[in-house]
Parts: sequence; C-alpha cells; structure tokens
Amino acid sequence: MNDLSNASGSPSPVPVAPDPERLAGLVRTWAVELGFSQIGVADVHLATAEPGLVAWLSAGFHGSMGYMAVHGLKRARPAELVPGTVRVITARMDYLPRDTPADWRAQEAARAAQPGEAVVSVYARGRDYHKVLRARLQRLAERIAAEIGPFGHRVFCDSAPVLEVELAGRSGLGWRGKHTLLLDRSAGSMFFLGELFIDVPLPVTPPAEAHCGQCSACLDACPTAAIVAPYRVDARRCISYLTIEHDGPIPVEFRTAIGNRVYGCDDCQRVCPWNKFAQRSTLPDFDAREPLRAPMLLALWAWDEATFLARTEGSPIRRIGHARWQRNVAVALGNAWRETGDPAIADALAAQRPGASALLAEHIDWALAQPPCSRENSVSATGTLTMPSSVDAVTSPAT
Repeated sequence: MNDLSNASGSPSPVPVAPDPERLAGLVRTWAVELGFSQIGVADVHLATAEPGLVAWLSAGFHGSMGYMAVHGLKRARPAELVPGTVRVITARMDYLPRDTPADWRAQEAARAAQPGEAVVSVYARGRDYHKVLRARLQRLAERIAAEIGPFGHRVFCDSAPVLEVELAGRSGLGWRGKHTLLLDRSAGSMFFLGELFIDVPLPVTPPAEAHCGQCSACLDACPTAAIVAPYRVDARRCISYLTIEHDGPIPVEFRTAIGNRVYGCDDCQRVCPWNKFAQRSTLPDFDAREPLRAPMLLALWAWDEATFLARTEGSPIRRIGHARWQRNVAVALGNAWRETGDPAIADALAAQRPGASALLAEHIDWALAQPPCSRENSVSATGTLTMPSSVDAVTSPAT
C-alpha cells in the first residue's frame, strides 16, 4: 500500500488508543513472542538528520545506489514517505546462529586468514532476513489490529528509503557507532532492523546514550579504509558494497584487500568490543546452511548457475546473481593464488576462462596475473598465513 488508507480507499481515521501506555506494553510482549529482541517507538520528525544525509549524498558516497539519491529527503521524512504516519515502531532481531561459539570473533578472524577458504558475512549464511522480519512485523501489525481495530500501517525491512539506524537510535534501540551501524551495550551490532510505520500515537521511547568513546577499532580494521571518518562510510570503498551492491568490475585497487571475502565483510563488527555481548538468535532461520557453513573457494567456483540458484534459494545471496557471485569468487581465488601458489587454483581459473563473460574474463585474467608468493612466505604447512594480512595486523581492542 502507498499510504495509510483503509481497505475502502478512504483515509483511515486516526485511532485513539484508550490507554497508549498499555498498548505499548502489549506490543513489546507480542514482539518478543514473535522473535524480536527489542522494540522501540520513534517520532517521525527527523529534520536534524537531513543535513548529514544531504552531505553524504553530495559526496557521492552512495556509489551506484542511485535509489538513495532519487528518494532524497523522503528518507528523513516518514510522513511524506507514507502519508498519515505519526509513529514508527522499530524492531531489532539478533542474527548470530544459535550454535555460535563463545570465541566466534577469533574464529572469524582465523577464517579470513586462510586463503583457500571463503568468507561469507555471518548474516547471509542463513535465511533471507527480509522475508523473516517482514512476515513477523506484519503479524505484529495483525496483533495490534486485533486489539484496537483497523489502523493504518506499513512494514519495512531494508526495502525502502527509510533512515532505519536514525529511527532505531532515536527510539532507544542503540546508538550509531563510528562504523555507522547501530550498537547496543547488551547486544553489540549483530542484528537486523525493521520498521512498522503506524498512524497510532504510541508514546515514544527515549534514545540511548552513545558509548564508543575514544575507540577507533572499526576505523583501524577496515581493509579498504571505507570508514573515512568516524560516523561516515564511503560505500564505494566498502567490501560489502563492492561484493553485493556494485554490479560492474570491482576496482583493481580494492581487489587485494578483499582477500577471501566473497559476500560482504564483518571486519568492523568483529573487532568492535561491544560485540563480545552479541546475542544468539532464538530462531532457526539464521542458522548457517550447510553449503555456507565452512565453504572452500574452489568448491564455490565450481557452482554453475543451476547449482548457485539451488544452494542460495531463500538466501539473501541469491539476489546478486550468479555472474556477480563468480566475479567475487574469482577475485578471492586470485588472492589465494598469490598467497599459496597452489596450481589447482590456476587450473580452475583457466578452465573457466573460455566462454566467460567480459566481466568475468577480466577478473579471471587479473586473478591469473597475480604473482604467487614463495611458499615459505605465504602459507605454512597447516595452511595458515605466516605473513600478517591486513586482518591479522589488527589488534583487537581490550575487552
């Protein structure tokens, strides 16, 4: 629906809850029952966020994500995006898989240092979060309607021009970290956000205080220096953008820094001290699927399009398509070839060069052109890098 109208097409009257505080309490209870970790309620007046948004767009930091510029200031004006909106229910859902070990951050760092292994961002190893959150937010709306009668609402989850971190921060779900992601003292940043725009004047929840202090761990850890200043990210340099949103050739200057990351990057979150408090999901949806639990680059490179579609069904990875997937894996294989000199990598790359698209062929050629390091300076007998990578060189902040 494009606005907060009822089924008849006429504007919905603004419902007046007989007891807004009681309704807010019920909404919190229902949200937990539906698998959400926390909810808040935000006002819709985000005028103070507009200058920062305009400056970010003017600097071109959104890269090829043209939709961000097209919608312009609507992102900071919920009542213009969805007429009739007076409040936004913000929701947090933790996504670490249920079997995540206590030392998961150390394990992720170790994996990024293994050239032959593939790194997929933790959030993308399970079910597509868009589907999970949207469905459960809609069920939350249905619970509210059952309590107060029909009301205007619209569900969002990373699917429209919404300033979700700004709204979540203003409603007390956390504060914006220097890496621009939302942080919470009891949950770190390993969670998804969703929103329910409503025409019900629920009481707003107060914002949280910031607790980054003088820490610069995320800025220091970013492999491509995409965090150009505290609280400002140039998406054009970000590995998550380059491997997911960007659909053309990956700029050569960033390919080495990508390492073995084939979908997204968690480095800025992994080194954040607050993520020692990251929470495991209560839902099976975000458990890692077997093909993505501990993937090897050569195994992923062998996926033809049919295999890719089958193994990413219901996964957020599927939306980038097989061509972008191969491009990403080719870059990672080029880095592995340089680090290991393993002839199996060169053979696998060369085997797919004939008939490759222009995009893929260029990345294969780059990968094969990487000069292999001498064995003693690249990989130990156990397959571990003996020379520090950009990830190894980062000292985790004191916890």
